Amino acid sequence: MHLSIFTLFPDFFTTPLQSSMLKRAQTAGAVSYEISNIREFAQDKHKVTDDRPFGGGPGMVMMVEPIDRALQVWRKKWPADQFKTKVLLTSAKGNVFTQQRAQEYSQLDAVAIICGHYEGVDERVVQYLIDEEVRIGDYVLTGGEPAALVMADAVTRLLPGVLGNAESNQDESHSVPGQLGFPQYTRPAAYKGWNVPEVLLGGNHGEIEKWRSAQRKSE
Repeated sequence: MHLSIFTLFPDFFTTPLQSSMLKRAQTAGAVSYEISNIREFAQDKHKVTDDRPFGGGPGMVMMVEPIDRALQVWRKKWPADQFKTKVLLTSAKGNVFTQQRAQEYSQLDAVAIICGHYEGVDERVVQYLIDEEVRIGDYVLTGGEPAALVMADAVTRLLPGVLGNAESNQDESHSVPGQLGFPQYTRPAAYKGWNVPEVLLGGNHGEIEKWRSAQRKSE
């Protein structure tokens, strides 16, 4: 899978994408990342990518033209008639990113994520250039970069061969909408008088599954 992130702040991604599981996934060939600076697609000498909103109001709005130019280049690499692709925009008014959406995106050949910033993005980007607006929660971030990183992590861990154990992403929190995970324990079995439940130590897998099912939380 190929994941492209379009941002005004490419340095935000330098360390996270070269750490832990995200780095291992790239080394294994399960995913490739491309970070593109939207400013490189601005045509004026000052590389302007934002301007004041029509109608007045505080802050600045990201312009449609640099984003359009960036996506034109991307679509030449990943034409929709040859690959399964999706273009996303991080937005506080978008659809909530869920485990089910992560599963959906992990089945694609290429995903582009545009990181919103400032007071938002020219609405013509939403109307004409993207497939979906996505938010990671009911709060406002300083920019879309943290959201893009969250989505990259959630999608990457679902790709075949990324996790050490193929069953690691099965039967976990949010695999079923609204269902959370069960408590987990490891050695030592007793610590400061805090004991692991006896059912987990007995080796009766049927009883263990009953206990885990009863301990599951739901939203």
